[in-house]
Amino acid sequence: MTLLETSLWHGKIYLNGWVEGRGGILPVTEPATGSSLGSVGAATTEDALEAATAAAAAQVDWAKRRPEERAAVLRRAGQLFEEYAEEIQGWIVRESGGIPPKAQLETHIAANECYEAAGLPGHPHGEVLTSNEDRWSFARRLPAGVVSVIAPFNFPLILSIRSVAPAIALGNSVLLKPDPRTAVSGGVVLMRIFEEAGLPAGVLQLLPGGADVGAAVVEAPEVRIISFTGSTPAGRKVGEAAARHLKRAHLELGGNNALIVLPGADLEKAVSAGAFGSFMHQGQICMTTGRHVVHESIHDEYVALLAAKANGLPVGDPAQEQVALGPIIDEKQRTHIDSIVQDSVAAGGTLSAGGTSEGLFYRPTVLSGLSSENRAWTDEIFGPVAPVISFSTIDEAIDLVNSSEFGLSVGILGDVGLAMTVADRIHSGKIHINEQTVSDEANSPFGGVGASGTGSRFGGAAANIEAFTETQWLTMRPEIAPYPF
Repeated sequence: MTLLETSLWHGKIYLNGWVEGRGGILPVTEPATGSSLGSVGAATTEDALEAATAAAAAQVDWAKRRPEERAAVLRRAGQLFEEYAEEIQGWIVRESGGIPPKAQLETHIAANECYEAAGLPGHPHGEVLTSNEDRWSFARRLPAGVVSVIAPFNFPLILSIRSVAPAIALGNSVLLKPDPRTAVSGGVVLMRIFEEAGLPAGVLQLLPGGADVGAAVVEAPEVRIISFTGSTPAGRKVGEAAARHLKRAHLELGGNNALIVLPGADLEKAVSAGAFGSFMHQGQICMTTGRHVVHESIHDEYVALLAAKANGLPVGDPAQEQVALGPIIDEKQRTHIDSIVQDSVAAGGTLSAGGTSEGLFYRPTVLSGLSSENRAWTDEIFGPVAPVISFSTIDEAIDLVNSSEFGLSVGILGDVGLAMTVADRIHSGKIHINEQTVSDEANSPFGGVGASGTGSRFGGAAANIEAFTETQWLTMRPEIAPYPF
């Protein structure tokens, strides 16, 4: 039997086992063709609340398991991601519209996330403190309890597993609500992997559904922490709801990421980096290069070469042909992308390449001649669009980058010494010198500032332990302390 044998999960959610959701079913659709790939169950708010109660009960026993037992489950999960990589990749290609190398990256990182998380149970979980009293004093990290993970459509596997794996490894239980558009790649896949890895029933619950289910997994009384990845407007709502209920929310939100091309940079390599940063996975990445800040001495040639590169990239069904770009996830998102492009041209921008589509297949697009107030420059497009603006001085470049409300990822191409001085003045959660803006590793802290979120909360032992545990102060004396009462 394959990992994703549909008879196990077709039309179902996972609530202490595969059961029918009270909300009916959600269709699983291939964006490239519009074809049906199956269906998952639709959870309701009642399902979510019941799952939270069940997860809290399961968490008590899971947290008591020996560290080596929890680590073994995570190691086995990593092995299973490798064993079933090809099958999972097929679903990612068809369900998310990603090209095969993108799907291969997802399964590779998913395995690494599990291997990294497998080290967390044995990692030091506290420290010995000094004290002015005659006692021992400790700060220890304990599992938070129930963690809700709300994940998006664009990298459905990575953006789910990077929270699910460390949360489980540290002794928590998890409510997973994937985006309904990628409920298999971002939900069923994880559920089946952890089932096969030996995770006890109830520790991970799968709740595909809409905004009402998202609200329920935030507000459920048993939930202590919410890990949300998605748009900034949606993240604000999650953060507001979490604050009302006095819960921690780790918010990884949107980005309008800048790539600075310094004077003297290798143009051929810079254009290759810029094209990858803007067009990888149709620009549907929070780290996508959304702004190209290019020195005036090379601006015109950069635009011409980037446009030529865009015009030469094949677009089509990644499941049927070798292409560089697949489809946009749905019609709503395609319309959003095109409206920004058309508005920007109407406002005086120049369409140097692209700007057209067939169905959900949007051509890679280059915009130049923009003002810093142009919508293509200020908004997160979340599509294969590369807006370019020139700068004359380093101060001007830094001002252009820092003027955005977002602060997730910045790339700087060119002389390393100059790039280092620029990096020290940039407000961003991540900075990559002589790389484009799209980069992530399982052992590295990830997150943004400003409208891009609440800081680095994913990746690496320190960030993960901080994100998914609570600190408890513990003191100890050899005998009962004397008191004046």
